[in-house]
Amino acid sequence: MATPAAKRKPVFVKVDQLKPGTSGHTLTVKVVSSKPVKTVSNRGGRTSMLAAARPSRIAECLVGDETGTIVFTARNEQVELMKPGSTLILRNAKIDMFKGSMRLAVDKWGRIEVTEPATFEVTEDNNLSLVEYELVNVVEE
Repeated sequence: MATPAAKRKPVFVKVDQLKPGTSGHTLTVKVVSSKPVKTVSNRGGRTSMLAAARPSRIAECLVGDETGTIVFTARNEQVELMKPGSTLILRNAKIDMFKGSMRLAVDKWGRIEVTEPATFEVTEDNNLSLVEYELVNVVEE
């Protein structure tokens, strides 16, 4: 009989350890602010039963820990969890690039959990989303 795969204990990272193009992050953050960006009813003019029934909502939220902050893109049900002052555990979060800057996101493979209020104070003067990155293609000879 096969034994079930042992679950790995998550390794929590800090906001200042996040790098462009990485994923699989588990981190505890506090929500600093949340602002709705837009509500999209359907894409490209196509109407579908699903899109008409549930418009997708997007909010940009500033989240952080004692090492810094980053913009988190919340989608649909995630928007309700993003209340300023609440403490969240983001599991399997990834870094998306938007106009040259990092955005933290949790897709369908990840999870957002509301947790006990954190004891740390958010360091707001180190916003990783304000750092602009440029994609440089390296040609190997």
